[in-house]
Amino acid sequence: MAVRAARPPRALVLRALGLGDLLTAVPALRALRRGLPGWRITLAAPRRVAPLALLSGGVDDVFPATGLAPLPPPDGPIELAVNLHGCGPESHRLLDSLRPERMIAFAHRDFAGLDGPAWNPDEHEVARWCRLLSAHGFDADPADLDLARPALASPAPGTVVIHPGAGQPSRCWPAERYGAVAAALKARGERVVVTGGPAEAATVRRVALLGGLGPCGDLSGRTGALELAALVARAKLVICGDTGTAHLATAYRTPSVLLFGPTPPELWGPPPERTQHLVLWTGRRGDPLAGEPDPGLLEISADRVAEAAARSLERLEGGMHDETTARGRDRRRGLPRLAPVRGTAGPRHLGGLPR
Repeated sequence: MAVRAARPPRALVLRALGLGDLLTAVPALRALRRGLPGWRITLAAPRRVAPLALLSGGVDDVFPATGLAPLPPPDGPIELAVNLHGCGPESHRLLDSLRPERMIAFAHRDFAGLDGPAWNPDEHEVARWCRLLSAHGFDADPADLDLARPALASPAPGTVVIHPGAGQPSRCWPAERYGAVAAALKARGERVVVTGGPAEAATVRRVALLGGLGPCGDLSGRTGALELAALVARAKLVICGDTGTAHLATAYRTPSVLLFGPTPPELWGPPPERTQHLVLWTGRRGDPLAGEPDPGLLEISADRVAEAAARSLERLEGGMHDETTARGRDRRRGLPRLAPVRGTAGPRHLGGLPR
């Protein structure tokens, strides 16, 4: 008579946001994976980022979810819910509606039973979620950002990748300036390609046209999550704003020139010790939800970006890796190093739950 195996305990993690949000949560997801051996870890996230979530090694499956839309009932009980989405109360209620036995989340006055730490709005996004898990006994390392390469081939290996789009208009540097940078890099002898989703096709086409790249330089709508990851992983250099493609460059240690505004890099930028990333920021904060490019972002000229790109390429060609000098520059910019956050008592939230 066949004996059915016992169902493993399940943790459901909410991070129903974009690509960059997923990649900044990778260290936290891996901390859960290490601390919950034998558990099934399900991530509630948009379907488009699911392939990269699985590449992280931190989750077993992905439950399609977007924003704070109601979640369908899961296929079985949830022993643990983890809120890596926000500080509540909406996201707390969304997870609470699934009736988990336990919940890890930041403290909120509407949820008196939660023993999570307080939210800090001036904290780097990676460190924030590592601190949350550390408060519950998990070992979380903010430097654990690397991502496995997808098995498929890059659509344009060895190229300079320009990604002009971003999730909000406030973070979109003008297409004309990206086009000028593309033209300068082409004149330098580089092969340049421009990426973007279907909704960004017009912008990508304009950048490629202004850069004189020809049809082969326009990859708009041709790179899903895995194709974009393969492209960035095997790129020579990435140039983009504060967006998911920048986090892919960090995850694959691909040299990059990153344009920040209105949000400072100390909240969303790459770790300073990864000196292959050149961060350009004028020091001005702005409204991240504005409907037009941030004034501080517009203070970054095309010449400055082209010069930074040339400097990065020269370092690659010359094999220059002056870590000490680069770290000094980062400190002068006010970019903090993200120190490991270690839990001390084991996963104390589990109580009597199976391990």
